[in-house]
Amino acid sequence: MMDLRAELPPRQQIADLRLAAQHIGTARRILVMGCSGGGKSTLSLKIATRFRLSYISLDRDVFWLPGWVTRDRGEQRNIIASRILEERWIMDGTNPSSLDIRLPRTDFVIWVRMPRLLCIWGVVSRWVRWIGRTRPEMAAGCIEKIDWEFVRFIWTFEDKFVPRIISGIAEHGPDVPVLQLKSRREVRELLDLLHAPA
Repeated sequence: MMDLRAELPPRQQIADLRLAAQHIGTARRILVMGCSGGGKSTLSLKIATRFRLSYISLDRDVFWLPGWVTRDRGEQRNIIASRILEERWIMDGTNPSSLDIRLPRTDFVIWVRMPRLLCIWGVVSRWVRWIGRTRPEMAAGCIEKIDWEFVRFIWTFEDKFVPRIISGIAEHGPDVPVLQLKSRREVRELLDLLHAPA
């Protein structure tokens, strides 16, 4: 498994959760990335609520139309280009092909980088919870589903997408601090710090 800390310059890495919480508390625009099932939407929504940031879901607001129809790529980029102009937001979604327009407007990146088996468990348990319904962070008319193609996407995420993500961060956000969360415990600790009295 590739280690993000070995790929980013030391000045860009935030390893201390207290320091990360301080960054998040003052950031106006936060990008949350990671593999499906890792918990990035749940974390994004909690941070959005805590700091009154506009919550932007790439799945709900950009990619999907009802019935799991993919929106035209040009229209996707136009929507992203419009939304990033807002003053305060947290954007939930990885999409390496749009890092060129998102990272320059981002103050802080949270990389939710859970082990792939945990991500698969996350999507299976999410499917069970929302079976036959659409979850709030998904586009209307996109009933929760899971199939082998989606499982394969998760299983190969590190190999296929992480190099593109790291390259995108290096090229388009070389000065943006990045926090990497690799366990549920780290996520809980971060949330505790974010909700602690100032």
